[in-house]
Amino acid sequence: MTHQRIHPFNTKETYPEQNLDNDLSQGVVARGTMVFLRGQVAQDLDTRESLHTGDAGAQTAKTMENIAMLLAEAGSEMSHICRIVVYLTDIRYREAVYQEMGRWLQGVHPCSTGIVVSALARPEWVVEIEVTAVIPD
Repeated sequence: MTHQRIHPFNTKETYPEQNLDNDLSQGVVARGTMVFLRGQVAQDLDTRESLHTGDAGAQTAKTMENIAMLLAEAGSEMSHICRIVVYLTDIRYREAVYQEMGRWLQGVHPCSTGIVVSALARPEWVVEIEVTAVIPD
């Protein structure tokens, strides 16, 4: 079985201001049991528009909405998240981000890692969240 690619795209479209040409996917279902999601941000996945500039909590809500949608497309759901990695551009966003994230992950108890970075791929993004989940039997 080949891996299922979810929302494939090329970086020429996502980052037109940069000289890039990479074929990527928002997510990959591996062997029908594991889902690996690309780091998600507050972006409309259809239009590539960045949303909620300057609002870490609202960016997190849109990010988690994207994650829920991609997991559903893969045949999984939020309750099957095993690992989550959170990237913040400023430690002061931590409380707003984790409060919003907690609303989406109530009772899930995934392994979690938080990392503060100097920047993300676009200057308007302040949070990015990467997820690994399973597809239940």
